[in-house]
Amino acid sequence: MADHPDLLLPEDGKLAENIAHFARALRRAGLPVGPGRVLDGVRAVEAAGFTRRDDFYHTLQAVFVSRPEERMVFAQVFRLFWRDPRYLEHMMSLMLPQIRGVQEDRAAAAAEKRAAEALLADAPRPGPKAQDEEDDPDAEIEVDARFTASAEERLKTLDFEQMSGEEIAAAKRMLARLSLPVQPLRTRRSKPALHGAQPDLRRTLRDSLRRGGEIAAIARKAPRARWPNLVVLCDISGSMADYSRMVLHFVHAVANRKGQGWARVHAFTFGTRLTNITRHLRARDVDQALKAAGAEAQDWSGGTRIGAALHAFNRDWSRRVLGQGAVVLLITDGLDRDDAGLLAHEAQRLQLSCRRLIWVNPLLRWTGFAPKAAGIRALLPHVDCFRAGHSIASLEALGQAISDAGDAGEKARLLAALSR
Repeated sequence: MADHPDLLLPEDGKLAENIAHFARALRRAGLPVGPGRVLDGVRAVEAAGFTRRDDFYHTLQAVFVSRPEERMVFAQVFRLFWRDPRYLEHMMSLMLPQIRGVQEDRAAAAAEKRAAEALLADAPRPGPKAQDEEDDPDAEIEVDARFTASAEERLKTLDFEQMSGEEIAAAKRMLARLSLPVQPLRTRRSKPALHGAQPDLRRTLRDSLRRGGEIAAIARKAPRARWPNLVVLCDISGSMADYSRMVLHFVHAVANRKGQGWARVHAFTFGTRLTNITRHLRARDVDQALKAAGAEAQDWSGGTRIGAALHAFNRDWSRRVLGQGAVVLLITDGLDRDDAGLLAHEAQRLQLSCRRLIWVNPLLRWTGFAPKAAGIRALLPHVDCFRAGHSIASLEALGQAISDAGDAGEKARLLAALSR
């Protein structure tokens, strides 16, 4: 906060009302701020005073922030709400890149666009007005929502590469609500069960010792179930840039959704090298998580070396994360410049190490797609399922591919095309 100018308190200012408006903006940005915290904030500022900006900032932060991941959102909303007298113009420049605000044209920081959306919720947007609306301020506006469902269906099937900025924002919100269900795996271990299918002779004899050897009832047992791991290998090369960002939003939602079934979710990115971003995706805030992942992976929008990346994964990580029937999602277009023999060998080794290897390829969206590239020819025989991954609907269909062991997607058709 050292780079912020001093806060000027006007003579007729209404500080309590401004704090209430600030709390409402925080609530829109995702922070759990209720009326009780608003009253606590007003009392805290009254006790701490309003003389230094650092004291004011930390006083409100102590009241409104309860988790570490909320600090980034609070800082951005505070900076936009309290610092800049022309903050509305600046926020419009964040929401609409074609409008130039008081700030220079730059990429928004983590949580900055979310803060702008929260503060612009009640702000008037520029746009044409009807003559009746200008003359009659009390006129009611009727909204026809009959086509809302069809618009959502269109957005689900729309290619990520063809989406506008507003559609991308809506798609990210839909991806945040998606889940990736999975069935539990039966193991050889058992657990006590009242109506189990198998008798538990060991527990029966142990219980009989308490009664002098008399068997009062036969104990039963059932197989113990456990959840598998999900491992995501995402290509972040130049040809996959538009798709990898959306896929990572989806992976972040899956990794942070409670009760979804997965034991653990491991995420790796690769372009010219392999990068483990698992710990970065554990952050609750998706903007902060992807910013940290982007800083960790230094090969965004670069070349592609799929064979070398799979070799590094098989050598360094396969024994750590692929145990106990893990499912692997390989997100790539298969356009590789490395040796096709190395790629085929490492893909075969990866398939033998996991329970299912599912290849998600955005190029499969084309009707006339054919496995002509050397990398695609090398990968295709060694995957269990081959599916498209260019839209929200295609990512929703991954649940069926994971649950159904017999689902091979388009693999059989393309293998037949290879044999011709």
